[in-house]
Formats: sequence, C-alpha cells, structure tokens
Amino acid sequence: MEMRVMMWIYALFILLTAEAWGTDTASPLSGTNQSTPVNSTTSPPPPKVYVVRNATFNLGSDANLTCSDKTWNETMYVIWKISLKNSKECRMSFSNDGQSEDLCNDSKSLRNSSKARPYLHIPNFSNNDVGIYRCESVFKGGTENYEINVAITVRPTISAWLERENNKMVAVCTAERGKPAANISWSHTGNSPPVETLSESHGFFTAESRLELTEGVDVKNLSCAVSHPYWTEEQILVPEPPKGLPTLWLYIFTGVAVVVLLTVILLFALNKIKWRRCQQSNTPPSKSAPTENVEEVEPYASYVQRVNSIYNSSADLFT
Repeated sequence: MEMRVMMWIYALFILLTAEAWGTDTASPLSGTNQSTPVNSTTSPPPPKVYVVRNATFNLGSDANLTCSDKTWNETMYVIWKISLKNSKECRMSFSNDGQSEDLCNDSKSLRNSSKARPYLHIPNFSNNDVGIYRCESVFKGGTENYEINVAITVRPTISAWLERENNKMVAVCTAERGKPAANISWSHTGNSPPVETLSESHGFFTAESRLELTEGVDVKNLSCAVSHPYWTEEQILVPEPPKGLPTLWLYIFTGVAVVVLLTVILLFALNKIKWRRCQQSNTPPSKSAPTENVEEVEPYASYVQRVNSIYNSSADLFT
C-alpha cells in the first residue's frame, strides 16, 4: 500500500516537472528550443488625440479656429480639410520648412498668434463659411486631430405692435430671419402664448408670438422680451399702437387730399380759359384805317407857286 502511494507521488512529480519544462521550451515548429526575450526598453507609439467640438460665430465677425496649443517650433505640419455646407471642399496646409498649400482660394488664411501658435483665420464670417473643419497637427511627440462643426449666428429683425382681430386686441411680437430661431416671452402675467417658428430659405427662422388681450389690460405696461444667442441680453419691445386702422385712414386722407387738389387746379384752369374767351368776345374787331389816295405833296415853295398861278389865271379872265 505504501509502495503504491509512493509511485503515485513520483508520477505526479514527473508530470509537473515535464509541464514546467514545456512552458520554457519553444514549440518544435519554431525551429529552436530557446525562448525569445522581450525587450522592455521599446518606446511606446506617439499619442494620438482626436477631439470633436462645436464653434459658432456671429455674422460679419472674424473667426479664428485653433487646431492645437503647440507652437510653430514644436509643430511639423498642419493640414486643414474643409467641407462647407454649400458643397465646396478644399484644403490648406503649412509645414515648418516653409512649404504651404491653399486650395480654397478665398479669404481664409493660416496665421500665427502672438504666442506663435498656428490658427485658421476667416474674415467677415458669412453663411457660406458654415461647415465642418477637420484639422491634423503633427508635432514632435504626437498627433492631434480636431473636427470642428462651425455654425453661424444671425441677428433677427424684431418688432412688436397691437392689432385688432375679430373685435379683440392682439399683441404681436416677431423676430424675423434669425439664425438660430429666437425665443419670445411676454411681461403679461398668466399663460404665455406659444411661439410659432417658421423655417425660411438658407436656414433662417422667423419666430412670432400673438397674445390675445382681455378688456381692461393696460397696454402701456405690456412688453415682450426677445432672446437670441447674438445678444448677451434680452431685447425689450413695447408694442406700438394698432397699425391697421390709422394706416387705412392715412391712405384715405391722402387720396381725398390729392383728389381735392386736382379738382381745384382743374377748376382754376377752366375758369381762366372761360375768362379769356369772354374777353375776346367783348372786344370789337380792330378796323384797319382806310387807304386814301394822297396826292404827292411837293415842298412848300412849289405849293405856293401853284396857288399864285391860279390867281394869275383868274385875273386874266376879268381883264
């Protein structure tokens, strides 16, 4: 019995020893029976950074996009790949050896900040500059990749007025052609009316809120507040008096005034023509002086001579 136990222990020892040797021995298919040591001094690959962020700029402002906080001395090259919403795609790049590439051919440019950090400059930002800007910056020790979703903020045109609708007074507040859509609220206590937002061309929005007023509401203290990312503060508007009725009366008064003025001018012209005709009918026609056959008169001395000759002929008759 003890012999069997000893044999089992011996067999187990041999088995464990064989497994231990097998882990240190290479596979026969490898062609060697030595294990390959691992080099613990191998440097890790350079780190890669991938960042996605959003950026928004006001219409008409100057936009600056940064790809990395590394300086030009640390940077090997920078590549911007731009995909605009108007289906235009272009690329801009710059390397530390002075080589540059600009396939956008517009006002965009690569510049250096006061701290010698590269950035993309977009002057007079417009709706045509909206899109996705991808940047790859390779520097000594790593790579950074940025994807920037660039949007635009457009200030809406705001107005507020009072009007009559179905014999009721309604206060209207609008924010037209803004981007994104504006938000409208009222100083009136109670339930605020919903804001209707209309989508227009080129991604612009018009927001309108209509507040139906009950009788006895003091409209002088009524106001609407318009908030929009373009402004840092809300814009407060006091609704103007009703537009419909005064404007109609203004048109009517202007039309009547024009008709009266034209009538007066016409009557004056007719009276003047009539007066001229009366003057012409009361004036007798001018008679031309009768033409007489006037004997040609000779000088005074010759005339006297003729008178003397008559007297002479008469004297001759009585002698």
